[in-house]
Amino acid sequence: MQEADKSLLVVVRHGPYQGQLAREALDAVLTAAAFEQPVSLLFMDDGVFQLTPNQDGSAIDAKNLATMLAVLPMYDVDRVYVELDSLNLRAISPESLTLPATPVGGHALRDLFVNNAHLLSF
Repeated sequence: MQEADKSLLVVVRHGPYQGQLAREALDAVLTAAAFEQPVSLLFMDDGVFQLTPNQDGSAIDAKNLATMLAVLPMYDVDRVYVELDSLNLRAISPESLTLPATPVGGHALRDLFVNNAHLLSF
């Protein structure tokens, strides 16, 4: 099986403290990476808030997801993307993100969806 046949794109659309979906998305990414699956991670819509600094979920008794994001490089997850329109609509600059993420839009965004064999959306 070729790498393209196993490639996985995980799309994160929910903010860090809007239920369990954000955490489940990161769990899926880390699990796939642990089994040496080629995985890409795309943050879009409110999912881009996961990449903003100074998060604190303690008011709702939620764990800070920044810890999970910090281990992505240790799992060789280096294909991290963020949708440019989602950043712009929320007045977030790519330079302010806590994780290196490649801004994508237009054809590059379409190519992410087309060039991965599997898609998980959270």
